[in-house]
Order: sequence, then structure tokens, then C-alpha cells
Amino acid sequence: MTTISLVTGASRGLGRNTALNIARKGGDVIITYQQREAEARAVVAEVVALGRRAVALQLDAGATATFVDFAARLRAALQQTWQREQFDHLVNNAGHGDVAPIADMREDAFDKLVDVHFKGVFFLTQALLPLLADGGRIVNLSSGLTRVSAEGWAAYAAVKGAVEVLTVYLAKELGSRKIAVNVVAPGAIETDFFGGAVRDTPAFNRHFAEMTALGRVGVADDVGPMIASLLSDDNRWVNAPVSYTHLTLPTNREV
Repeated sequence: MTTISLVTGASRGLGRNTALNIARKGGDVIITYQQREAEARAVVAEVVALGRRAVALQLDAGATATFVDFAARLRAALQQTWQREQFDHLVNNAGHGDVAPIADMREDAFDKLVDVHFKGVFFLTQALLPLLADGGRIVNLSSGLTRVSAEGWAAYAAVKGAVEVLTVYLAKELGSRKIAVNVVAPGAIETDFFGGAVRDTPAFNRHFAEMTALGRVGVADDVGPMIASLLSDDNRWVNAPVSYTHLTLPTNREV
């Protein structure tokens, strides 16, 4: 039976790339977007062009009060498009960046990071557990910044660290349902994230490239296929580790 994967924040960047690579591996996809409906529809069209089925649903990944409604809309989409009650894979990818030194971080900005990257992941997963099939997969997105330090990224890295711990506990608690849960922590990737800083700022790009063994920063095509692979039966025994892509830790662990 064809698998159905839900990828949050998939109108662009790593989410889009992941959705397309799932389709290339023969899976169907449900993607979410917050505001970029036209871009999400374009991703759906790309998936359909690959011979797979896809649906785009609006979701604010930090608005936990909307998750019950989202679950209802997801259930309706599953029934209408696939005549099924459940989906197989959840990829918690949606996110944003906000940079400020600890001394300058605003509480509202901090709260938004928590809401989107940790609280949202926790309670969206909770809301969707009844719709996630036994034997399925969950992949959460973290960051290489949980293992190195860069000034201004303390709050972002902290909530990503929380996601890594949550992943271990999800794997433990969902083991009885044979659901494997993993976390992928990309290093610096050339996408639109944080205004395309890694992609469009040569000094920033060069700085992070010097930290990797391959001597370059990543691109979406370095990460999307890996996530798609984690969802496959080829990796059915992989459960709860953090997969870093691609980071060579400096001896002082600072950036």
C-alpha cells in the first residue's frame, strides 16, 4: 500500500525538497503551509507530475489552539483523496529563525520560537497520534546549533535541543505501536531560511563551509533525500538517534 507522509512547512526549502524526494520514492504527500499558498500549490503540482498524489493544507505550526481543527481537516483530506483514515509518516519541519544575543532577546520573540519549534511540535504530534498508523514514522527537525555555539542563536538552539530530548521520549512511548521516531539536525544549508542568510551572504557561507569536512555548506538536496530515506523500510531499525548533516565540531565547540 502506498505510504502517505505529512510534511509541515513544505512550501519551500527543506520541506519542499523532502516532499519531492518522498514522491520520488513512490510515496504520496500532504504538505502544510502558513501563508505561501501559491508556492504550496506549486509543490503539489510537482508531486503530481512525479506520478504521486498530494494535498496542501494551511497550518500555523505555532498556533496550538488550531490543531484540533487541523486534525479534522487532515482526516477529511485523507478520506476524500485516499479513502483512508490514517497516514503513515509525520515530518515536523515547519520553523523560522530569530537571532538576538541573550541580553537583547525579546520575550515575545522567545515565546514564538518556543511555540513553533517545541510546543507546536509537541502538541501537533499529540493531536495527530490517532491519525498516525501503527508502524509509522516521525522525523523531527533540529539544528547543528545544538552542538556548536554561535552568538545570537541561544534561544533557537535551546528549543531545538528540547526537540531532540522530546524525540527520545516519543520513541520510547510510541515503541509499543512500532512507530520509529528520529531527529535530523542539519548544519548550515543554502535555503530561504532566515532570509537566505547562508545562501546569499558570502562571508556567512564561507564561515560555515570552513567548519565542514567537505568544505562547503549544504543544499536542500543534501537533506531531503536523507529524511525521505529515514521514512522508508530500509531504516526501520533506526530509532531515536540524532542525525547531523553535515558538521565537523571545532575543538572549542564555538562558532
